[in-house]
Amino acid sequence: MRDAKLWNDTSSATQALDLVAEMSGPAACADQVGSVMVASLTATKLRWLRDNEPENAARTAQVLLPHDYLTWHLGGCEETTTDHGDASGTGYYSTSERAFVPELAARALGHEVRLPRIAGPAETVGQTMHGATIAAGTGDNMAAALGLGLEPGDVCVSIGTSGVASAVVDRSVHDHSGMVTGFADATGRYLPLACTLNGARVLDLGARLLGVDQATFSDLALSGRPGAGGLVVLPYLDGERTPNRPAATGVLRGLTTSTSREDLARAIVEGLLCSMKDAIGALERATDVETRRILLIGGASRSEAVRRIAPQVFGVSVSVPEPAEYVALGAARQAAWALAGTTEPPAWAGPRSVTYSDAPRPEVFEQYAELRDHADWG
Repeated sequence: MRDAKLWNDTSSATQALDLVAEMSGPAACADQVGSVMVASLTATKLRWLRDNEPENAARTAQVLLPHDYLTWHLGGCEETTTDHGDASGTGYYSTSERAFVPELAARALGHEVRLPRIAGPAETVGQTMHGATIAAGTGDNMAAALGLGLEPGDVCVSIGTSGVASAVVDRSVHDHSGMVTGFADATGRYLPLACTLNGARVLDLGARLLGVDQATFSDLALSGRPGAGGLVVLPYLDGERTPNRPAATGVLRGLTTSTSREDLARAIVEGLLCSMKDAIGALERATDVETRRILLIGGASRSEAVRRIAPQVFGVSVSVPEPAEYVALGAARQAAWALAGTTEPPAWAGPRSVTYSDAPRPEVFEQYAELRDHADWG
């Protein structure tokens, strides 16, 4: 019908509010679909289409996520399929019932629409023209959790384009605050996560402002004082999802004549990590599971400053697995599972990792939280 709207496009924020209101408020919305509607969920994109391009909405007969389309295209079959992990991010899937709610998709788009069949975690859904088996597929965060071998008590903090804190749990999560999205995982369990819109590009901005490369920026941050001499960065550069502030922009507070380049670099790294600590805290409250281990992955995990400052901000040791494409490894594990036909995923050696430890610096997060809560920054 048109070019797809990406998940991090916040233009459907108004539609998210409308859908929540139509479902009798945030609590009822979370109870029904596992999440309070935010602009990243597919249902809000469908409502945006209905409101802004009604002719395209009227012409839409079927809705597929990218992986659903690729599965169908590779298999060359009439049936379309998805999996529980990706389906749980649509806003028209019930995590408690583990099924689509077609009437919610119809309400969002304005008319009934065809949805794919939801395949089981280890199901074979087709074959390519060359005879290769096609597994169910899943979302990127679900595949990463499978590739890392996440277990209850683990929290994966992935800092790439966005920032994601996720954990594997055995029960469906329904967070009425909207901070945590109650996704399903790729194994039959659940993968609640808290997502920020601003990840590694916060570091990119810092390096650009200081006119240095990433390695030099990291060195500057490590040379700065913990707490950055009172300089605090709220890194909501292009809106934010955790907390839900789609119209927000970044805030820098505490500049004085003694502020140094090192302080600015330090404050930017600390602001990014404090934003991720917000996400971790939201997960703990929603799941009532204490964080036993933090695994740090994503492009920003290559920054030595991020690795070494993270334990100070998070207050616990941080394990950094060796760089790898964990989403692809999770997809490979799912493929092996589909071929094996077993009830559990095949045994998978955990990644080698380096553990970083340091004394907690609670004052860093305290000054960040004070700025975050001082006023409505959009």
